[in-house]
Amino acid sequence: MMLEPPMNQLLNQVPSRYMLVNVVAQRARQIASSAETSGIPLDEKPVTLAIHEVADGQLDLEDHSPEEPEDGVL
Repeated sequence: MMLEPPMNQLLNQVPSRYMLVNVVAQRARQIASSAETSGIPLDEKPVTLAIHEVADGQLDLEDHSPEEPEDGVL
């Protein structure tokens, strides 16, 4: 089974696998929520769309970085 896009292409855009998972998950939730709100059906799954956005360099990683808790405690 081959991944499309390849993992090395994704990791060229995002510094670690951990961050890649977080960025893709957050963006996929945004895509799903937006599609549900607007009532527009998606041709592909939100995760697939998010992965392709990462591979194409369309996402700004600053917008998808984990937020610090307000009190500084996890």
